Parts: sequence; C-alpha cells; structure tokens
Amino acid sequence: MVGVAAVDIATTTEVENPRERVDYWAQLTDSFQGRLSYEFPSDQDFNGRMLRRRTGNYQIVGWESDPIVYVRGRRDIRADPDDDYRLVVPLTGRFDLRYDDEAGVLTPGMSSLVTIDRPLMLEVAGGSQGLVMTIPRREVRHRLNRTELPGRPLDLTAGLGRVAADLATGLYAEAAALTAAQFDAVSERLVDLVCMLILGEPPSGPGHLAEIEQTVRRYVVRHAEDPELATASIAHALGWSVRQIQLALQQAGTTPRELIKEERLQLAHRRLRNPAYRHSSITDIALRLGFGSVSRFSTAFRQRFGATPSSVRGG
Repeated sequence: MVGVAAVDIATTTEVENPRERVDYWAQLTDSFQGRLSYEFPSDQDFNGRMLRRRTGNYQIVGWESDPIVYVRGRRDIRADPDDDYRLVVPLTGRFDLRYDDEAGVLTPGMSSLVTIDRPLMLEVAGGSQGLVMTIPRREVRHRLNRTELPGRPLDLTAGLGRVAADLATGLYAEAAALTAAQFDAVSERLVDLVCMLILGEPPSGPGHLAEIEQTVRRYVVRHAEDPELATASIAHALGWSVRQIQLALQQAGTTPRELIKEERLQLAHRRLRNPAYRHSSITDIALRLGFGSVSRFSTAFRQRFGATPSSVRGG
C-alpha cells in the first residue's frame, strides 16, 4: 500500500474548561515544533486551531489563534536540541519576529527561514493565520553550501517568490490527497525554490561562469542515469573545457564529482519511493546509476539522507 502523508487536526474547542486551553495549546505546539516557552495575554482562555500534515521527512503546520508570543530560549534549546529549519509563512495578519538579535515584521507576501537552535521570539497578532514548514537541516545546508541565511525576510510577492508561496499553500491544501512520496517530492521542490531565493539570481552572459554552472547542472539532471557520466564527457558534450567546468562549479561551492553524485542520489531516492520501481532491487538501482558497489552506494545514501536505502523503500 502506498504511504500517505499523515494529518493531525486539533482545536482548543475540544477542551471544555477554558482555563485549561492555554496548557493544551502549549503542549500541542511543543509536540509539533519542539520545546518552546509562551506568553499568553490571559490564562483564563485561549482559542486556536492547528492542522499538521507530515511524512518522515517533512511537515507543514497551519494555524490560526488568539494573540500569542512564542519564545525559543537558551533553556529550551538545551533541553530539546533541534537543528532543523523552519520556514515561516504568514497568510493573514502580522508576525513580529526577533531572531539572532535582529527584529523584523512578517506580513502576507513575506517569509523567513530560521533555525530553532538559536534563540528566537515570534509574536503573532490575534486572528493571524500562518504556515510553518519543518525542513531537515541537511536539505538546506546542502543547497546553500556556505551561504548564510539572510537577515531580511524573503519576498514572496512576485517572480520566483510568488511561485514558492503558491507551492507552499498548495502543498498544505492538497497534502491529504498526496502520497508520502508525492508530499516529499513537492517539499523538495519548495526547498529548491526557497534556497534559490536566498542565493539570488546568478549573473548571466555568454561565457560567464554562472551560465556554465547552470548549464552543467541541467545537463547532469538530464543524464544522471548514464553510468559513463563524468567531467570529460560533460565538457565534450557542452563544448567547454574541463577546467572551465571545474572553475564554474568551484565558484558555486561544489565539484563535478559531487554534483553527479548528488543528482544520482536524488534519483535513487525517488526511485526507491516510486511503486513503478518496486520490482527493481536496491542493487539494480545502485549499479544502473553508476555506483561501483552497493556498499559504496549505501554509505553515500545514508550520509546524504540520514537513512538507509532499505528504510526509505520500506517507508
């Protein structure tokens, strides 16, 4: 049976005693996001609704509530370490965010990518609605290489940002109709877009290293299945020298070997989750993608995804 994205729905109206709703909301949020501290305007009552959609790799939570302040302090971090990223996307209202000693305001059309292994405070105005997506740290750091997270919010009002916003809201709205593999695939594309926003558009122009890099990446994606794919064959096919390709990818913080390995691992991951490949053994998948041995493939796969090929197929 094809796995589906799990759905959890909770609302404070389930709690009959209004005085107990504050504790209920705190416990609920902790269970979804990790340990936090809270500042409620009143301990007499609280109204809120939360819906979570998740797989073993990603989760996205939507909520609306009375005004509240969420705090992730150093004591919370020590008690419950969590280095995954959170993408905060306001849908209505206003969010005041203090993170890494910088303060800012998030409103619809804006977003911020943060880690909760650093202190932060998020103040949400009453009646506000928003999404918080949890993204494994490895998925962000791999894409950004050595680039730091921006202090400014991400613009989701136009261009690539608007596409990312539509993908986030669509993923949340349709997750119940997606298989777990489909949910993860869409989540990965969303992470791609968010990281592209952070990195910014590379300069273009004939012969520019950024143009070479992007062209090489597209070529590797199209030919990752070719077990003979290598720097020399890429250079021959595209008409650039091996040295040009090496310099272009070096500027982006990677190498031809690492780029090819990454795309093959991503392709293997998708095939392991795809029912169409259920009759292909892990050995077949690994060898067809150019990995010299199953043990080498398994080691690289575990380092990249934090899971073994067999556990991903079994999920």
